[in-house]
Amino acid sequence: MIKSFDEYYMGLALKLALKAKGKTSPNPLVGAVVVKGGRIIGRGFHAKAGLAHAEIIALDEAGKKAQRATLYVTLEPCTHTGRTPPCINRIIGSGIKEVVVGMIDPNPLNNGKGVILLKQSNVKVRVGVLEEKLREINESFIKYITTRMPFITVKVAESLDGKIATRTGDSKWITADKTRAFAHHLRNDYDAIMVGVNTVRRDNPRLNAWFPQKKITKIIVDSNLSTPEDANIFAQDSQVIIVTLPSRPGQETENRNRLAARGKILEVKEKAGQINLRDVLKKLARLQISSIIVEGGGTLIGSLFDEKLVDKILFFISPKIIGGKEAVSSVMGNGIKRMDQAVKLRDLKIRRFAEDFLVSARVKYNV
Repeated sequence: MIKSFDEYYMGLALKLALKAKGKTSPNPLVGAVVVKGGRIIGRGFHAKAGLAHAEIIALDEAGKKAQRATLYVTLEPCTHTGRTPPCINRIIGSGIKEVVVGMIDPNPLNNGKGVILLKQSNVKVRVGVLEEKLREINESFIKYITTRMPFITVKVAESLDGKIATRTGDSKWITADKTRAFAHHLRNDYDAIMVGVNTVRRDNPRLNAWFPQKKITKIIVDSNLSTPEDANIFAQDSQVIIVTLPSRPGQETENRNRLAARGKILEVKEKAGQINLRDVLKKLARLQISSIIVEGGGTLIGSLFDEKLVDKILFFISPKIIGGKEAVSSVMGNGIKRMDQAVKLRDLKIRRFAEDFLVSARVKYNV
């Protein structure tokens, strides 16, 4: 199928945007190209929050040649001052005659204002080229900027019968080396990794990445502050946040003080005697954590589903049968009472890794 010129150049801008995948939070992924006479005269992508935006880099490369050229940008140019000045003034001042926008900026501070200002300055604007693909690569940013809640992905390595450990707690290794390598690489795409305290106590994971590209925040959900202070999760040079309930009068504080020396204690609200997970996510968002990959255990994952807080699933399934009613399941929590309450999935994709399979999908809840 022959692509239109707009799709071709926007596709190049999209590829540029992906060069910074996992590195721009809490900002979006953005790429831009400047085209004149069928030639690309400027390229740019936003590399990190606080650095120049994609449009500015592309216009710098184009220089004076940008006069009467077309700018392709994956996201509507900004009109507000954040860590950097607004892009819209530079675009208008450059003499660009036309701007092709992939998608409107969901940020309420912008959200269509860039397009209006361009049109008012007699710059032609077209919107919506490759929009679906662009929304996909910025799904975390869209959720974060519109709801002030982080995007939640649940990642599971399980047997064909849905177990993540045997009845004795043994879980090494359910999936193959190639599968685990890919799963480790995925961690770089997120701001933080979250696990429950039982996973820390049982598996003592480091939660590092085999191919580290940045420091990833590690989050432990631990209502009773029972995380061992010598746990491997503290071994790496990265921030650890221990989510817990507020201390009560007369409550033992020794372990709280020891853990506070190893990581950040984040106190959250209580719900039915347990940690209020919605409050957890709201407070993590205030720390500019816009995306979290949850890697266990079954109780935490099940509770996130119970509260309708999961946005996406990544289930790595190994063709093995573990069996046993006491073996650990990947999704526990309260669960549902009736089948018509079941969590449904959309945009389902299946990929094979050696003998394992990855099932990925977005979550759709019954309202």
